[in-house]
Amino acid sequence: MPETTPEPPRNRPWENGWTPDTSRAPGTRRLWLAGALALATVVACATAIAVMDKDSDEPSQASGIPSTAIGETAPGLISFATPSANGVTTPAGKSGPSSAGTSTSAAPRPHGSATTGGTEPSKSPTSQASSPSDPKPAATYRSVRSVNYPDRYWHISGDYVKLDPIASASARQDATFKVVKGLADSSCYSFAAHDGTYLRHRNFLLRSERNDGSGLFKQDATFCPRASAYSGAVMLESVNYPGRFLRHQNFQLKLDPYQNSDLYRADSAFRFVDGLS
Repeated sequence: MPETTPEPPRNRPWENGWTPDTSRAPGTRRLWLAGALALATVVACATAIAVMDKDSDEPSQASGIPSTAIGETAPGLISFATPSANGVTTPAGKSGPSSAGTSTSAAPRPHGSATTGGTEPSKSPTSQASSPSDPKPAATYRSVRSVNYPDRYWHISGDYVKLDPIASASARQDATFKVVKGLADSSCYSFAAHDGTYLRHRNFLLRSERNDGSGLFKQDATFCPRASAYSGAVMLESVNYPGRFLRHQNFQLKLDPYQNSDLYRADSAFRFVDGLS
C-alpha cells in the first residue's frame, strides 16, 4: 500500500504562528502612518508661519543700540598727541624758524623757579581732558598771573610780552587784555591789547602786533586752554603748533615744547584774574 502525505488543513497557521490578515489590503498600516506624518508636518509648518508673521508685526524691544555711533567725537577743543622728547619740528609755512632752534630742555634761569603747591599730573597735559578745570572768565577784560610767581603778570614791554611786577597805571593798562574767541578757532582764546593789537607768537616768542588779516596771523594769535596740574589754572597750547605751550623763561613769554617736569608745569600754568586797569 503506497504511502500518501496528508494535506495540511487550509485554516492551520504557519509554522511561526502568524497568519495573514485577509480582511484588509496589504500596506494599509504604512499608508496610515505616512498620512499621519504628512498631516503633522503641514500643521507644524502652518503654526510656525503664523507665529513668524505675528512676531514681524511687533516692534523689537530687545535692541537698545542708538542710531548714531557710540564713539562719536564730542564737540569741543582739539586734543593732540603728546609731543616727542626730541622736540617738535616746525611745520612748513609757519611763523617759527624752519630749523630746530628750540631745545626741549629748559635753559637755566638766573632767578630760579619757585614751584608752588599742587598735584603733579601723571600724564602730559595734552593727553588729559581738553577743557580746562576753570571755565572761561565771565569778565571781558582780564589779566594773566603766573602760578609760581603770583606777583607777576603778562605785560607788554616794547613789542614783547614779559612776566613783570605791575606798579604803575600805564603798566596796569599794558597788563590788561580783552579775552575774545580765538581768531582761528572759536573754542580757543585770543588776547587783544588796549591799543587794538593782538598777542601772537613769532619765532616762538609772544609779542604784540596788529592783525594783518592773514590766516597765519590768526593761527599765531590763537591759544587753546588745557588742564593744568594747579587748581584754577590753565595751560595755553598753540593752535598751529600742537604740543607747544606758552611758558615763561627768564620772565620772557614763549612757546616751548611740553616737558615732563615740575619746572615746566609751573612755568606754563597761568590764572585769569580781574583786569588790573
